[in-house]
Amino acid sequence: MAVLRIFLLIVFLLAQTTCGLSSWFGKRSAAAKGNRWDVSPPRQVASLIGSADGKFSTSQFQPDPQDRRKKVVVLGGDGFCGWPTSLYLSERGHDVIIVDNLSRRDIDNELGTSSLTPIEPIDKRLQAWKEVTGRDIKFVNIDVKQHYQELVDLLKKEKPDSIVHFAEQRAAPYSMKGARQKRYTIDNNISGTHNVLCAIVDSGLDIHVVHLGTMGVYGYGTSGGEIPEGYIDVILPGGREGKILHPAYPGSLYHATKCLDALLFQFYNKNDGLRVTDLHQGIVWGTNTDQTLKDERLVNRFDYDGDYGTVLNRFLMQSALGIPLTVYGTGGQTRAFIHIRDTCRCIELALINPPKHGQPVEILNQVAETLRVRDLAEMIASKTGGRVAYLANPRQEAPENELEVSNRKFRILGLDPITLDEGLLEEVRQIAAKYSHRCKADSVMPKSFWNTRRAVDCLTQPVKETRYARAERQSPSGTPQKEQRSGARGR
Repeated sequence: MAVLRIFLLIVFLLAQTTCGLSSWFGKRSAAAKGNRWDVSPPRQVASLIGSADGKFSTSQFQPDPQDRRKKVVVLGGDGFCGWPTSLYLSERGHDVIIVDNLSRRDIDNELGTSSLTPIEPIDKRLQAWKEVTGRDIKFVNIDVKQHYQELVDLLKKEKPDSIVHFAEQRAAPYSMKGARQKRYTIDNNISGTHNVLCAIVDSGLDIHVVHLGTMGVYGYGTSGGEIPEGYIDVILPGGREGKILHPAYPGSLYHATKCLDALLFQFYNKNDGLRVTDLHQGIVWGTNTDQTLKDERLVNRFDYDGDYGTVLNRFLMQSALGIPLTVYGTGGQTRAFIHIRDTCRCIELALINPPKHGQPVEILNQVAETLRVRDLAEMIASKTGGRVAYLANPRQEAPENELEVSNRKFRILGLDPITLDEGLLEEVRQIAAKYSHRCKADSVMPKSFWNTRRAVDCLTQPVKETRYARAERQSPSGTPQKEQRSGARGR
């Protein structure tokens, strides 16, 4: 009996101690909110890792409504995706801090080109946003690749909930242009990403990282099936089942940096418990959002040149100029697409649905649909009466490929993506026409080649075919029939 009483007393004391410690830690967390470490049970956010049979490992995304408003540092917030995302998050009530070294503007000077739309200096952009909306967005000029301590100090001062990481050289052609651009892309992207992750650990803060990756990490060879979201199920030697990252097949040094980013995320997630969401995004089309349309000074970039112009924007620019739409190779390359407005929406969905502590890196495919390049060119040309020209391909890639992509996670989170069939395509065409006087027509053609053989082919081979695109087929009712094409799967 005495032994039983002693045992019960020990249990009672342990219970009191545990409750007291929990209370103390809870108060400490609330009092020192800047630390962001929270001992309360993490909110339920599904991993939803796609498996080979198309099922998921957990249930639903369940964000905590109290955590929907965040303090967010947007790295690369002056760029094509970063600027509209920063405005979107600000208007949605988030506290936004832009960190950028304005290197994209320097690259314009290097290439002798510029955005088709006139871009104001960053201070005038932010002043216009303040005037139009009454909302403040802070700006800090930091090169995350070089100014490591300044980055750490900023994180300790601002104590953000999240970092959105756009601060990488984003153009595949530019990354293959020459030795200097190759070295810059690797140094800038890899060192920058590593500094961001290391700075979070160094700061001692619990900061969720949302990284803008690319569908190109999967490669553009035909996979023979739907590409899952980041992970695949495998059978290991001995019959054991496991889950691994989808194999990486980069098609350029830019894509290679995104593959290396993914390995850094895996390491810091396992070693230091960092929470990371990696968004594998398709080719972004479009220019403006509801926020950038509020004032001419807020307009977003429209890149049309051979290095930075995404394929659809480049086609629309050529259409506005009345010159043939240039398709590389056979045009049988299938690519994933997403509108810039959906990019902004997806970023916020990722921010308010962070992974739980201890959960693997969350990977989502940020795409709306897939389409062959030649079908895209002919779709645009058929609407404008333009022509399609087939040139030698400056890229070292498969001439044809299929691409089926899962985008289930964003569908579950409520994304209803914009497709190319909708009216925004005409809006972008009108922007191209409005500012066509600012275009340098010779900039549209490819200036970067993957290797010497590709350069020789492009510079010596004549245009293989130039023709008027076929007109839209008419249904019996007289309305255009849409071409059948593969798409992002949301099953």
